[in-house]
Order: sequence, then C-alpha cells, then structure tokens
Amino acid sequence: MRTPVRVLNLGVQIWAVFAATASGVFGQQVSFSLQVFPVFEKAGCPNCHNPNGVASATRLHFPDEDAPKPRIEAFGRSLVDLVDRNAPDGSLLLLKPTNRVPHGGGVRIARNSPEEATLKAWIAYLTTLSGSELAGALKYKQEEAAGRGVAPTAVLRRLTHSQYNNTVHDLLHEASSPAGQFPLEDFVNGFKDQYEALSISPIQGEAYALAAERLAANAFRRGDSRGLLACKPDAADSTCGARFVQSFGLRAFRRPLTVHEMARYGALFSTQKDVIKGAQLVIEAMLQSPNFLFWLDETPNPQWKPYATASRLSYFLWNTMPDDALLNSAAHGELSTPDGLERVARRMLADPKARQGLDEFVSEWLRFDRVTTAARERRMFPLFSRELATAMTEEAKRFIGDLVWNDRDFTEAFTANHSFINSDLAAVYKVSPPARDFDRVEFPLKEDRAGLLGQALFLTLTSKPEGTAPTGRGLFVREQFLCQHVPPPPPGVDTNLPPVEESRPMTNRDRMALHATNKMCAGCHSLIDPIGFAFEKFDAIGMYHDKAQLLFMPVVQDAVKARSAKPREVYLDVDTTGVITGLKDARFTNPREIGELLAHTAECQECMVKQVFRYMAGRLETPADRPALHRAFEDFRNSHFRFKEMLVSLVMGREVSPAGKDFHVARNYQTQ
Repeated sequence: MRTPVRVLNLGVQIWAVFAATASGVFGQQVSFSLQVFPVFEKAGCPNCHNPNGVASATRLHFPDEDAPKPRIEAFGRSLVDLVDRNAPDGSLLLLKPTNRVPHGGGVRIARNSPEEATLKAWIAYLTTLSGSELAGALKYKQEEAAGRGVAPTAVLRRLTHSQYNNTVHDLLHEASSPAGQFPLEDFVNGFKDQYEALSISPIQGEAYALAAERLAANAFRRGDSRGLLACKPDAADSTCGARFVQSFGLRAFRRPLTVHEMARYGALFSTQKDVIKGAQLVIEAMLQSPNFLFWLDETPNPQWKPYATASRLSYFLWNTMPDDALLNSAAHGELSTPDGLERVARRMLADPKARQGLDEFVSEWLRFDRVTTAARERRMFPLFSRELATAMTEEAKRFIGDLVWNDRDFTEAFTANHSFINSDLAAVYKVSPPARDFDRVEFPLKEDRAGLLGQALFLTLTSKPEGTAPTGRGLFVREQFLCQHVPPPPPGVDTNLPPVEESRPMTNRDRMALHATNKMCAGCHSLIDPIGFAFEKFDAIGMYHDKAQLLFMPVVQDAVKARSAKPREVYLDVDTTGVITGLKDARFTNPREIGELLAHTAECQECMVKQVFRYMAGRLETPADRPALHRAFEDFRNSHFRFKEMLVSLVMGREVSPAGKDFHVARNYQTQ
C-alpha cells in the first residue's frame, strides 16, 4: 500500500525541523564527540560494537578507547552509512538502539527520551551531507580497513616459564624443568606471553638466581659430556675461555656478544684456574643476565636485526631458542629476504620442535590450566581424577596436531566426529577403548559431539565442581572461538543463582530465566547463556545424558557413612535450542549445529588468525595490524584452511623490509 503523499510530506517536514536543529546544535561550535558520542557511551554501545565485541559482525564499529577527537568526529560523520536519507525514520542508526527492529542488545536508547532527540538531530544533520562532505564521511571506513598508525613493538620480551624450560634444555641439555618452581604466570589477552605482563618481580628475580646457580652446578656434573666447551678441560689452552664465552654467549644471548661483553665474561672466566669452574661461573652469570632472560623482539642495531628475527621465529614456532642452523641463517642474511624468510619458516615447521611450539599455543588458547586445577565432587563424578584431566589435555593436543601436521581443513576442529582418546576417556565417552592409547575413535552420532566443543576438555573446564555452567560455556565460545569480549558484570551484582532444591528440581535454563528479567544482567547474558544451553546434556566432566542430570547429596551426620553415601539422581527434559546473537542464521538445536555454524562463519575463521597473532606478537591487534591480519586470513582461506599456511603468512606479514614494504608473497596452494 502506498504511503499518502501528505503523510510523506509531513515526515519530511518533521525531519526538516530536526535538520534545522542539527545545523544549530551540531555546527562549528558543538561537535559529535561532545554532544552525541556520550549518548552512545552511556548506552554501552561501544562495549559490543567494536572489532572484538559481541557485535563485531555488524557494520558499526566504534573507535578505540584512546582515539583522538578528530577520529571520533570522523566516525560520527561516517554514521551516514546507517542513515536512510530519503526516510530518516527508517534509519538503522535510530531503529536498532531503540529496539524498533530486533536488536541483540535490547533497548539501549529509550524512545521519546532526550537521548533519542539528540540522536535524531544528528541523523537529520547527516541527511544534509552531500558532495565532498559525503565522500569524506564515507572515507572513514576505508581508512580503518586499510589500517592506520604504527603497531606497537617491544624491544625485549621476557621468557615465559615454558620458554625458559625449553631454552635451558636446548642450551644445556638440561632434563629438569626449573621454571616449575617459579611464581605462577598470569593470563593476559588469553595468553601467558603478553609482554605487558612479563616484568620481573623481586621474587621472580630470586627464583632466576637460584635456578642459574643449580643449572651451572649441574652443567658439568659428568664432565663435559654435553659438549659445552670448545676445548678439553685439562688442556693448557690460553684461548679456551674466550672460545667458550663466544660460543656459549652466542647461543645464550641469541646474538653475537659485543667486545665489552667478551671482555667482561672472559675476565670472569679467568678468575678461576680450573676451566670447568670458570665455565660454570660464566654460565651462572649469563643465565641471570637480562640478555638471556629477555629475547630480542626489535633492535635499533642493524647488526642484530637478523638475530631478533631469528628469536621471533624460534619462540613463535618452536617456543624455544634458535638452533645453530637458524643462527647461521641470521648471520648469512637469509632472514633478510622474503624468499629466504619463507624457506626458513617452512624448514622450522618441518622440525619436530614445531610440535612443542604448537602444543604450547593450544594449551594456552584452550586453557588447559582450568582442567588440570579443576576439582569435582567425588561422589557425583567418581570418574574424575588428575589422570583423567591430563588425558583431556593430551586428547586436545593430539586432535589439533592431527589437523595441523596432516594439512587437514582446520575448520574440522569444530565439526569432526572423532577424537584421539585413551581408556580413561573411553569411559567418559561410553565407547570401547582403543587398541593403543590415544588412537583415533569415532563418537556415537546420537550424542551430537562436534570437534573441540564435544570434547571432555571444553565441557569440563567450562563447568563448576558440582555441575554444568551454561554461562561459562557460552562465554568460552564467544571469547576463544569468536574473539568477542563480553563486558564483566557491573560491580556489586550478585552473580549467584538460587540453589536447586530437591523438592523442586529445575533445569539450568529455568534457573537462569532470572537473567532475562533483570535489566542489569539481561544485556550480556542474552548473548552467552543461549549458547551454553546447547550443551546441557553433557555433565561437568563431559559425559552425555539423554536428559539433564541433577545430583542431590543426602544429608548424613555420620562422617564414615557420608563418604560412602550415593547421590540421588533426578533427570529432567532439557531444551537445547538457542542462538548466537550477532551471527547470521545462527539458530541451533544441538552442539553439532553450533560446530557447523562456527566452522563456516567468517568471524570464527578470522578469530583463529587473531588468536595466533596475539600469541605471536605478545599483544592485542591494533588498527595498524589490520592489513597483515586480512592477508593472513585470505591466505588461510585460500589454502582451504591449512593452519601451517596461516602461520607462514603471519610470519611474512610480521617482518618488514628496509623499504618499509611487508614481506608478503602470493603463493599457489596445492590442496590434497
């Protein structure tokens, strides 16, 4: 039915009034950043509408928190892209935040409020843009996509605990793991290698000193069986000390020593008449030096730049120090050309040490620590043990390793109907144990297990000691597999749900209906809880049940009888349907459908690239990194999602030639 002309004219007249208001309010004297942006901030829009927010799939991305005023002003004008210039009332910029059309975040700006009036006035102003002003407004998004600014870099990055253990193993052939005695590491941005968290506390410094002393004392316990010395300890060789300092120092500092360093450590060696004791003293001193504890990420010294590249490659791909071949590549300029760099990266990926590098990334990305430190009510989950938790981590490493090293489509990480298990896990999965530990086993189709989402690791680390946690499971999917940050609950909000009483059992979906009625909770929980509901047929150790299993422990006064008392089991029908708000066609009825959805969603595919980049760079991505990330994603996709090709692309994008051009070589991918 056609809209009467008089009504249409009335609408134009109304918006003309707003336009007149806008011309006065949003002219030269008052800016978008002062008048309109605070409205969006108060509504919480930037929390979700950003490259790593739960609304990252939409066209609306707010500027970074530290964006300068001119950038915010440019963003404000770019919103013309969300304005219907012929019918301003139908603009998405108005309809979405007021929830006139379905909005994942619900009502963010109340209708007929002063905030809505401010927004309408800005929309009216945007309808007046034309010519060069309109072209300039639309240029903002082009500039954002192209990347801007300079990516932050760290000159030095401290060894993580796993890097420390691997490095002393390769440097000294040390079998122990001394970093196991160091203070615990923190996860920042999802990983333990983020340089903003890698300072050295006094306690950490003391731990390094004790470790250096023990490692040096142990280095020659059986003579020089480890081949550390370049001369025989009993030989009267006046150059022995200098040769040892030079060769060991090159490997320990991952670069050639300076003249002053050679003199200083040579003098230290010479304080001991015994060659072994002199070498031990040098080892102990070098292992406490910042040049050992921190590896070069960047350097202004042109002679050391190839060695910084070697360290970046080795700690990214191997999680340990460069080997002799890599140091030789640095010395002979092989890392300074695109062809040479790619050749070296592929050689490193073919080395067995690349498997330990991948395992470390997987252990941090999938948060193995949450499983290895998990606790379960023994009477409710009698199968759970430290051995089972360790098997869960091994299963995930074998599963991902099979995809990577056999050049399979990495999206199968979310869709595969198989895994690699031992007899302990077979009991959880209710399948026959494999002939050999961690052989491949197919899952029963009726359980709808799918890739990582169907494995006991994910289902256990996202649960609580006494039962499942839909919020935790949904949050993990958002953060680890979609790279979407969900804001924490407001201070003072009680996050505890009412306990389930045996006289009135209810499902988690019923219990968590409280989130939907509480305005302070609904905004975020509506984005994560519906994802977690899909896994409610899997208990807190990943075991499948046709119905939701509730376990009620009997109250027994006698301590001996209490230990042997068995819980009463109650089973309830569950609704496993849900939706991943913000993604297109994202409704599902079971975990397998979630896996298929993630596997074929660009946001998930791009998240894999982001996660590896964060691990590689030791920081979050910035606008300056967008071109490199985009190229890595394109290479990943064009290779049919072969993980190694993505690694090589990220390496090539990270290194910069003297001319300032990215090392990026178009490659022809051969698919199996």
